[in-house]
Amino acid sequence: MQLIPDDILAQYEAALKTRAVPVSRHAEYRKWLRYYLDFRSKYPFPDSKSGQVRAFIDKLRKKNQSHEQQQQAAHAVSLFFESQRQKKPVSPSQAEASTPTAPSLSDRQRSQPVLETKSATPQQADIPPPRDGDHQAPDPQLSSQSPVPSVAAGKRYNEWRCLEKSGSPDWDTIIDRLAAEITTRHYSRKTLKAYAEWCRKFQGFLHNKPPGELSAVDVKSYITHLAVTCTVSASTQNQAFNALLFVYRHILKKNFGDHKDIPRAKKSTYIPVVLSRKEIDAVVKHLMPPYDLAAKLLYGCGLRLFECVTLRVKNFNFDAGILTVHGKGSKDRTVPIPQKTSAELMAQLEAAKTLHDEDLAAGYAGVFLEDRLEKKYPRAAKDFIWQWFFPQQSLTFVEETKERRRYHLHDTHVQQALYEAVRRAKLTKRVTCHTFRHSFATHLLQANYDIRTIQELLGHSDVRTTMIYTHCVPSRTLKEMKSPLDF
Repeated sequence: MQLIPDDILAQYEAALKTRAVPVSRHAEYRKWLRYYLDFRSKYPFPDSKSGQVRAFIDKLRKKNQSHEQQQQAAHAVSLFFESQRQKKPVSPSQAEASTPTAPSLSDRQRSQPVLETKSATPQQADIPPPRDGDHQAPDPQLSSQSPVPSVAAGKRYNEWRCLEKSGSPDWDTIIDRLAAEITTRHYSRKTLKAYAEWCRKFQGFLHNKPPGELSAVDVKSYITHLAVTCTVSASTQNQAFNALLFVYRHILKKNFGDHKDIPRAKKSTYIPVVLSRKEIDAVVKHLMPPYDLAAKLLYGCGLRLFECVTLRVKNFNFDAGILTVHGKGSKDRTVPIPQKTSAELMAQLEAAKTLHDEDLAAGYAGVFLEDRLEKKYPRAAKDFIWQWFFPQQSLTFVEETKERRRYHLHDTHVQQALYEAVRRAKLTKRVTCHTFRHSFATHLLQANYDIRTIQELLGHSDVRTTMIYTHCVPSRTLKEMKSPLDF
């Protein structure tokens, strides 16, 4: 069930006190509000508030709720509407600390609860999935010029704590040099976070041992500790080894020694989970816009999740029917646009154009751009071709420039929507966003497409990565029985 965002909950509790609702009934009123928010995120209903209340009460009636419960639920929803109307005016100083909600993209999307974005700097990094209504902050490297992201105040969990200062200045210097080295090599922010995390864990294991005294024996002891004491998986163990190998070679400038003395975990054989067309249709049926269209692109084009949410208007060539994808490792590729989604894609494009026009009229600064692209093309942030194809509903306030910019749909929002859709579809498989990409490759193999063609469509550098999908296709090499003498 959907949780009540913190800002909405505070306003709602204030309305309960203003209307003198007994404290003993507050829990019940909050329960009805949660039911209502969950209801309007799942089902389309009229735009008028009275129609929404009637549709909600009718749903409660079908659930055999008593007349008294229906009346209490209607009163709870009416107080919610009242709390939203009676928002206090925001002073200029407060306006800089919070971001107003931007217009939604469609009528059905407008019915969903929209959370306001708190003060966010462009250096903020990945924020964990929303808890209790927390909203997602933007990607750091799209607008940050500093390799080390800063952390916004008030977050319950700091994923970038590995880049903060510790009690050892020598190790802090190692982390700073690691961040600079990874940024210079244009590795992804996920690589920076993973390597810095392992470096900090290695530091803790050695109890702040001076970096100048490190040797390959320390690495062997730590890898053994991970395998024996922590019982980590093979992929986790190998990731830790690769992170420390990078630190030794490129940061400490030390000879790592003979790798034979350091245990390496044997990789397990992994067979991807593949959905049938019937299962894919069942999941998509339970998704609301724009998540349903995002899922169709994940399956129809074989996209990774970050490739889907970071699509821009300029990536679509509807005349040629080609979608240009800026993929993993900054490698571009082209995939055909599914013809069945042409009408939905054009509708989404028009919605993005309408939202862009409203942003320009309101004086917003445009979208976030990668690297120094805005320095080279000062007007690109406001050009329509650079706008996100899946823009986020709310705006992000940039503290350094005092601007409000548009970010793309956050990947965790798609993941949570997909999780709910899979749960309602009652599938017996573990489904993630990447499962649609696995299904794309497997279904092409079943349709007798060449493995090299599938490799290019997926953007794999090595065909051996693509060969994993041959395990998902049943063998059809049964031949007519003949005598060996007739061979």
